[in-house]
Amino acid sequence: MISEEPFKIYKTPNLQSPSLVVRWSQDVGKLGIKTIGYLHKKLGIEEVGEIKPLGFFSFGGVKIEDDVIQSPESKFYSCPRNNLLIFESNPPRYEQYKFLNAVLDFAQHYYQATELYTIGGVISLMAHTAPRRISTVVNQPELKQTLARYGLETNMNYQTPPGERPTLSSLLLWVAKRRNIAGVNLWTEVPFYLAAVDDLRAIKYTLWFLDKRFELDIDFGELDLEIKRQNERIKQLREQNLEINKFIEMLESGIMLSEDENKKLAKEVTEFLEE
Repeated sequence: MISEEPFKIYKTPNLQSPSLVVRWSQDVGKLGIKTIGYLHKKLGIEEVGEIKPLGFFSFGGVKIEDDVIQSPESKFYSCPRNNLLIFESNPPRYEQYKFLNAVLDFAQHYYQATELYTIGGVISLMAHTAPRRISTVVNQPELKQTLARYGLETNMNYQTPPGERPTLSSLLLWVAKRRNIAGVNLWTEVPFYLAAVDDLRAIKYTLWFLDKRFELDIDFGELDLEIKRQNERIKQLREQNLEINKFIEMLESGIMLSEDENKKLAKEVTEFLEE
């Protein structure tokens, strides 16, 4: 038995060696948050446990919204119908290695989870009209063949640059490998000028992979309408602002923009979509 467990269990659902899907609150374009949020709406996910915050988070900087303290949360959810265990969390500030082991203790000790997927966005210099791609990093080489069947990029051998700390997803992948848990980091491209707003096409592509991989039977009709509206809004901006249209046309032709042009494009698109 695990002593002094750093987590609470609210409910023990009927899961049989489920897949663990992880997302963090700090993410490019909030891609992980939006993707998992969509699963909450469509799959009837229920909360089953949490990592206790003490020792992992600082409470000196908690947010207060609408007179309610917004403390860090690290919660587990289950979807028995699709045999999924989902973990959503703020990035821990302290004891990251201990925290990630606690996540895997919960998933492996109580549910015998055998694989995990982390969801994240990565900024791209592509135009929003280009197809999105998902690059993957795996901790077991044999996973590449499985992922290639879904059209995912499998030749990404990412290594943390010297002097930098690994991302939480990369660290979790390493911890999982030591415990013989197959793991995949999913990195979905997000055009840089949509990073501050929802990149709905990136969200849909990520959901599409999860839908196919876990047979979720998701209805994308609502999301398709949102994508259509977003594309129409950007088209409207391009018609009104010839300079912005020129910048996007350059990206569509594979021409790099200057730093100032990148900033202006991102600013104009963000402000227009947030109106």
